[in-house]
Amino acid sequence: QVQLLETGGGLVQAGDSLRLSCVVSGRTFSVYDMGWFRQAPGKEREFIAAISWSGGRTDYADSVKGRFTISRDSARENAKNMVYLQMNSLKPEDTAVYSCAARKSPSSILYTLEMAYDYWGQGTQVTVSS
Repeated sequence: QVQLLETGGGLVQAGDSLRLSCVVSGRTFSVYDMGWFRQAPGKEREFIAAISWSGGRTDYADSVKGRFTISRDSARENAKNMVYLQMNSLKPEDTAVYSCAARKSPSSILYTLEMAYDYWGQGTQVTVSS
């Protein structure tokens, strides 16, 4: 089994920054590409960012491109164990529950569809006040 746990959410003001972390535990050798998604109240969950298992490829939603950065732990032995989402210039419309997700098989492309991901964390709340 694989468990994902997100931390780092909170209440901030518009223009502030937050860094979310996602720790992977359990059968970490079976985790490959990872992504961040978010769900605002009354809305569907949406793709935010994805990163390949090696960290060499990334993809972002247009709404966060240039403001958010996804990364993985650079330590070789922990390469699959930690994923981060650095969020800068936060806006009230970024308010949502942020969840990390992982795929259990390698792929040549980065997926933006949530159905492509096999493991999910519980999520962490990010609230941005105006």
